[in-house]
Parts: sequence; structure tokens; C-alpha cells
Amino acid sequence: MPICITCSTPVKNLYTVYSKADDRTLGKGVRLTQCPNCKHFADKYVEHDFVVLFIDLVLIKPQVYRHLLFNRLGRSDDKFDPSILRLGVLLVLFDVYITWARIERSSAAAGGTDGGFRLAEMPILTQYLFFLTMNVLATIAQHGTIRMLVRHLLAHTQKQEGSNDTKSPVSASIADLTLGPPAGTVNYASPSAISTALLVSSCTKLFPILLVIWPTEAKEGDSFGFAFRATNYVGWAVLLNNIEALLVLLNCGYIVATGLAVSGVLARWVVEGWVLSLLGLGRETGPVGDLLAACKLIRGWLTQI
Repeated sequence: MPICITCSTPVKNLYTVYSKADDRTLGKGVRLTQCPNCKHFADKYVEHDFVVLFIDLVLIKPQVYRHLLFNRLGRSDDKFDPSILRLGVLLVLFDVYITWARIERSSAAAGGTDGGFRLAEMPILTQYLFFLTMNVLATIAQHGTIRMLVRHLLAHTQKQEGSNDTKSPVSASIADLTLGPPAGTVNYASPSAISTALLVSSCTKLFPILLVIWPTEAKEGDSFGFAFRATNYVGWAVLLNNIEALLVLLNCGYIVATGLAVSGVLARWVVEGWVLSLLGLGRETGPVGDLLAACKLIRGWLTQI
């Protein structure tokens, strides 16, 4: 059932077609439904194109996540929308390109390591399959970890609801007024909905493609350049988007949503670090290298203060 993207109130429909002679793609012949609760349009994004949706995704607006997760991509059969499957394949392939380029640049800047030499001596197809396998395993680990944690939280929520049912109505109402909703509770979401939220909120990963269209040269004394650092910055932006998507989908609060998103990222880093360690590349070019780079950046800021 569709919901209002402003207050999450369920509505019967998002719009009404009152004239089939006009062009609906231009917004003609369509009347948007007004939410009975907040009096705003139930879903203004019905009339917006994908460019506006992508911009609002980057700006981390919860309304666009409600539109995508509940009103457009949500399904009652707990299956993936075909467009989400295509998006998932695109993100994995783009992760392969980003990881491959990052490791090559890091190995070259470090003067070449034994692992880097072994990787460079492999055929191009073998290198591609290596990074493809690593990113597929990392994505499965990330989604699987978050799904498992949500399942445990749902079991905890159902247990708390069962304990509340055993209380008297008076004591239960007093507890609700004094304590509010129980901590660590989440709304039900199917595994496919959780993966859909993670994939949709990871669209920011596609931003570095602009650096391929408009490349930037590294400054003198900067062995990595802006393009290399931007790929790492985008990773942290994706984490923020994942937190917002899980918050909207599960209605679990920022603490739980942050814990779920960080747990998924840690699982992804563990898998990437393990696979890269097979070639001796698990320190400077893997997730540990991201942490070391972040520590160096923070240390540089502190020394300038």
C-alpha cells in the first residue's frame, strides 16, 4: 500500500487519472492525491524525472527514499524489482573498476610490492575475475550481515510485543506513555526490501564516473591526486546514504540504523581485506589503507590547528 512521503500515512492511491487524452509524462491529466493527515501531496515524485530523484538521493532526503522503497520499488511478493537487479549489477561492475584502479595507483605510489608484481603479471582477464569475485563476495557479506542483524532485531521486537501483550491494559498504556517505543525495535522488512534499500542508497558510488569523463591531473608532490581521494570520500558518503535508507525502511532510529550500516561496511572490509591479503595487498591498498589514510588526514588537520 502506498504511503505519504512526508508523514508515512498510508493512502489508497498516489494520483488520479481524469483525462486519458492528455500526456501523463508532462503531468497533464493527473491529479496528485492529498494526504489526509499532513495535507501535502502524498507523493510529489510521481511527476518528477530520474534526474530530480538522483539529486535528492545525493542530498539524503528521506522523502525520496519513501517514494522509492514504498511507492515505486516496493513489492508484495518480496521479490526484487528488475530495475534493482540491473542497478546491482552496475554497482558491482563499477566497484570492480574503482577497486582495480585504486590498487594499481597505490601499488605504483608505493614503488611496487611483491603482491603488486604478482597481480600485474596475471593476464587481464584473470585480474578482472579476481576483482569481480572479491566485490561480489564483499557485497554478499555486507547484505547478509545486515539481513541477519535485522532478523535478530525483529525477533527481539516480537518478543517485546509478546511481553507487552501479557501485561494489563492499564500498565501497558502507562509504560508506553513513560518509556515510549522500546529501544532496539524495528519494523518488518523483507530481505529483498533491505537489499533494495542498500542498493538504491549506494547510487552515490556512480559519482566517480564523472572523473573519467573530466579527468583531473595530480598536483606536484601529490602522488594520488583528487581523483584517487574522491573515490574514498564517496565511500563515506555511501555509508551516510545507507544509514538514511535503513532508517526510513525500518523506522528504527539513527542509533540502530547506524549500527546496521557500519556492521555491513565492516563485513565488507573484512572480506576485501582477506581476499587482498592472498596477494599481500591487504594493508596499504585495502580497507586498512582507507583507515590509515583517514588517520593521516585527521592528524594533518590537528597539526594545522
